[in-house]
This record gives sequence, C-alpha cells and structure tokens, in this order.
Amino acid sequence: MHCPSCGSDRLSVIDTRSEDGAIRRRRECQACGKRFTTVERIEQFLPFVEKKDGRREPFSREKVRTGLIRAFEKRPVGVAQIEQILQSVEQRVSELGVKEIPSKRIGEIVMGLLKGIDVVAYVRFASVYQEFSDLTQFAETIKSLDSEDRA
Repeated sequence: MHCPSCGSDRLSVIDTRSEDGAIRRRRECQACGKRFTTVERIEQFLPFVEKKDGRREPFSREKVRTGLIRAFEKRPVGVAQIEQILQSVEQRVSELGVKEIPSKRIGEIVMGLLKGIDVVAYVRFASVYQEFSDLTQFAETIKSLDSEDRA
C-alpha cells in the first residue's frame, strides 16, 4: 500500500474499527504526514449474473446499490440500512454456492428483503425489475400486498 499523496510505502496505522462487516483503518504517511482512511472487506465468492438477454457479467454490488437508492428515494430509510440490505443480498447470493445466477433470482432476493422494510420501495423496485407496462400491474402488486397484510 502506498500513500495517495506522495506514493511512499512508509505508512502507520493510527486507528482500527470494525463496521458493517468491514474494517476501517486510519493511516498516516511517515514521509509526508498525510492521513487517510482505508476500508477492508472480506472477499466473498460471488457468481456471474446471467442477464435476460443471455449475457453474463460479474455480480455488481454497485448495480444493486443503485437500484436500492432509487427505490428508497424520499423514503425514511438511511444509508446504513441500505448498506445492511446490500450486505444481506451479497451474503444470500454467496451462500447459494453457484457459479452463475439469473438476474431474476437476485431481483427476487432484493424484493423479499424490501417487502419487509418498506412497501413503497418494494413497489418501486418491482415496477422496474418486473418491467410493469401498465397501471393494472401496479394495482395487482398493491392488491397482493394488501391481501397479505390481512392474512
């Protein structure tokens, strides 16, 4: 590891904290005195994602994060909770132990988590993921949520 300012490899760790499945380290360069933070995560085996059009690409935490941020836009859910959901999605995908996973399955995992947290975010995510083409699909999804609440 090298200092982002001067490139020196003479670094010392000032502080170490464990947060959200990651280790944050505050470091100081002995050459220039610059302080910076690094984040270490345990590398999990994540499968390739099979897209609807047949393409395959590596699992992207950022794509899932983007979808979640859009679903939770203007909702009372904080960044920390979104990170927890991301962690849960990654963990569940990793635990499947497969080399490839259909994007549809990842969407189902995300929707299952959203349903228990925020129904508005669930409907937003479902509308994009399931490619709603008209209002009847929205109405059916909302009606199914309503009937589940009564059961």
